[in-house]
Amino acid sequence: MAEWLDSISTHWFWLSLGLILGAAEMVAPGFFLMWLGLAAIIVGVLDYFLPITVAYQVAMFAILSVLTVFAGKKFLTENPIETDDPKLNDRGARLTGEIVEVVEAIVDGHGRVKVGDGVWSASGADAGVGARVRVTGSDGAVLLVEGV
Repeated sequence: MAEWLDSISTHWFWLSLGLILGAAEMVAPGFFLMWLGLAAIIVGVLDYFLPITVAYQVAMFAILSVLTVFAGKKFLTENPIETDDPKLNDRGARLTGEIVEVVEAIVDGHGRVKVGDGVWSASGADAGVGARVRVTGSDGAVLLVEGV
């Protein structure tokens, strides 16, 4: 079994590794594995054209992995991904402006409000049970409210 492994050129290993890492990035996206895959593909291409020992290939892969990850991070910092809905994953921001009902009196600035079919902690001016308040923002999982 080891004989057929010896007959495979190392550049095929690196190119295959790069494609596998690229596929893994598609399955579990995180913008990290694709940079490692790019480093593996670069090593595979260089190994195809230049006679490089395996030790140098591994060292080159390690160095290129670090360089591509940092280059990718810099690229994404300078060119952020634009979204049509910037509040998509910020539920508190999406609720700003909504009018909600107090279900636990807001006393000394703390209480609870009903939002849809859930109940959120709230902070704001004192209000009794059943009062309607407007969400003005959020502080983590606590909604900031004001009287209507």
